[in-house]
Amino acid sequence: MAFLQNRSISLVDMYIDNSEPSENVGQIHFSLEYDFQNTTLILRLIQGKDLPAKDLSGTSDPYVRVTLLPDKKHRLETKIKRRTLNPRWNETFYFEGFPIQKLQSRVLHLHVFDYDRFSRDDSIGELFLPLCQVDLSEKPSFWKALKPPAKDKCGELLTSLCYHPSNSILTLTLLKARNLKAKDINGKSDPYVKVWLQFGDKRIEKRKTAVFKCTLNPVFNDTFSFNVPWEKIRECSLDVMVMDFDNIGRNELIGRILLAGKNGSGATETKHWQDMITKPRQTIVQWHRLKPE
Repeated sequence: MAFLQNRSISLVDMYIDNSEPSENVGQIHFSLEYDFQNTTLILRLIQGKDLPAKDLSGTSDPYVRVTLLPDKKHRLETKIKRRTLNPRWNETFYFEGFPIQKLQSRVLHLHVFDYDRFSRDDSIGELFLPLCQVDLSEKPSFWKALKPPAKDKCGELLTSLCYHPSNSILTLTLLKARNLKAKDINGKSDPYVKVWLQFGDKRIEKRKTAVFKCTLNPVFNDTFSFNVPWEKIRECSLDVMVMDFDNIGRNELIGRILLAGKNGSGATETKHWQDMITKPRQTIVQWHRLKPE
């Protein structure tokens, strides 16, 4: 994990997600191995279990789509397993010509779909695994919970937090959002982010990003700094609201997150806040699921 520290934000950071799935959409069993002699990553997709039923028969026809991000063009797929919620694929995939250093910046994306002969295949669930988090020499085997597809949700926001106790500066960087909920007739939104620094329930200071037109995946790359003394750091919180700008009517809330200290207006201290305090002067990057209220 030393690789993850003290470096610029990259593709890998975008997919580090330690949050629990918001609903149970099953698990997937797979293993990884690296052939050092032939610079080849070997992925074995073994089985899935407790997948949700997508068909009227009370079953699904699951298969797995495999990509090594950021390359989305070269997709591999398992065979379809008919009428089962506990499929056994037992298939092996080889990614050739990948020196170990190159793999450090790759993210394994496993996406389970339900095959449908007459309409678009349904997304069952997915997972992202940054390969820099994996010791490939150990030939690791995983059972991983799938995360539900992002549709019908508010979307996600990638933020970073950093606190410097020496000068009492709290820094919030709003990096990007993905899969935001569409609020406009054209199926898009005009998102911007509004941030309030709060002590308890009292709002102290407000900041805003620029508006990004017609997108559900804006890249903000905006940084805000606040002056917060060390003795007050656990009493404050950041109320982060992703809004849809509207020329005519009122701007609408797309979703929000509360980044809070132990005694802030959040009931519990968020893990992101906790990590920021325990690792002062380090930039801590994390994805957050937006909540509707």
